[in-house]
Amino acid sequence: MKSFLLIGLGRFGRHIAMQLNAQGHQIMAVDSNEDRVNDVLDIVTNAQIGDSTNAEFLKALGVRNFDVCIVAISGDFQSSLETTSLLKELGAQLVVSRAERDVQAKFLLRNGADEVLYPEKQLAKWAAVRYGSSHLVDYVELDANNAIMEVPTPENWVGQTVGDLDIRKKYGINLLGIKKNGSVMVNIASGTVLPADGHLLVLGEYRSIKRCFHL
Repeated sequence: MKSFLLIGLGRFGRHIAMQLNAQGHQIMAVDSNEDRVNDVLDIVTNAQIGDSTNAEFLKALGVRNFDVCIVAISGDFQSSLETTSLLKELGAQLVVSRAERDVQAKFLLRNGADEVLYPEKQLAKWAAVRYGSSHLVDYVELDANNAIMEVPTPENWVGQTVGDLDIRKKYGINLLGIKKNGSVMVNIASGTVLPADGHLLVLGEYRSIKRCFHL
């Protein structure tokens, strides 16, 4: 369990709060809008109404004590930038800030952000890769070259064992798990037989995965 300081409770911030709550983390939520704060009271540990660009207000929150500080302010980049800078000046351990454009990401990283969230750009890339491929169910980008992808088991692989296919040697791809009926089996051995109507979770370079599964 980690402790989070979440600043900005618009739609994006609220969704972050919901997911962190579901994972059992402690959340201090902050927004200048009273209605937004009231809307999250049932899914956060504590909440405060206040101006995050006020150094004294942030200092009173004890930003050093949080494992992660997330600046999820949208529509007001000046406030986001000032908040990010103040958090780092006050000794925040890890500052993660939201950007809406490339230039904002650059300024945030130069002024205290340890990492930048770019939800619109990241979702756009996910959608382009996901729906631009005929046989891709889901994917997680690891870096510019590598990813974990969920793909349907090719028909000609059904009934064969992992050892028979030897995709690591042939394609440089690692089989991480087999997903079927909502459950994932990660105990994969060379004798594991690939079932029908299953999905494979594979790790490797984009180009290798695309070549192997004809994405």
